[in-house]
Amino acid sequence: MQIDAASPAVVTGGASGLGAATARALAARGAPVAIFDRDEGAGEAVAKEIGCLFCAVDVTDDASVEAGFAQARARHGQERILVNCAGIAIATKTVGRDKETGAAKPHPMAPFERTIAINLIGTFRCIRAAATGMVDLPPIDAENSKGVIINTASVAAEDGQIGQAAYAASKAGVVGMTLPIARDLMGEGIRVNTILPGIFETPMMAGLPEKAQAALAEMIPFPKRLGRPEEYARLAIFLIEHDYMNGEDIRLDGAIRMGPR
Repeated sequence: MQIDAASPAVVTGGASGLGAATARALAARGAPVAIFDRDEGAGEAVAKEIGCLFCAVDVTDDASVEAGFAQARARHGQERILVNCAGIAIATKTVGRDKETGAAKPHPMAPFERTIAINLIGTFRCIRAAATGMVDLPPIDAENSKGVIINTASVAAEDGQIGQAAYAASKAGVVGMTLPIARDLMGEGIRVNTILPGIFETPMMAGLPEKAQAALAEMIPFPKRLGRPEEYARLAIFLIEHDYMNGEDIRLDGAIRMGPR
């Protein structure tokens, strides 16, 4: 699909990190972009920088998502591109030990359920909303192409580490639903692909000490550095523009395979 003024885009989690880089890349190619995020300050700043629309959206809430899409469509028309980057990460063992007493301490359910709600259910909530609008769009070519959806999983979907039960499960769910959704939408001219990033320079990573970041970079076979958000955006652009890419889950990780820790 060609990215231009006739291909409105929605990017969830677009206020920072991978989402912000993707919003910038889409806007640079002329696409009208709407950023969905809960962080209004950062979202408004990115929107002002690149001349796009910011919508305050919580992907765990039906009404919030519906209002966001309505706002975006009122400004830009029905989106042809959706990039799902909204997500969180937690690290908690299935069963840990209390530091003071040594007593067994089970993984609390609330953060597990919240991780699934944002990373997996939130992704699907936005997919179904976008696809419902895309199916009635006029095709843009003889192959009936109407739209493209890009999701964000993680290498944790395949290499989940200690403490990543919730995160890995949520991201494995995104990988697991990619092909079925691509098949659901194949008769409607909508392609669906998922990117599995490795260790990237994101706000979450920036909070770690430099020594810790260097140690993580050393784990990566080549190149020995953290991934850059712009590199994620380049792959997202490739998947949008390459009309034969459909139903794929692609690792973007410098050949890393995560160990237990």
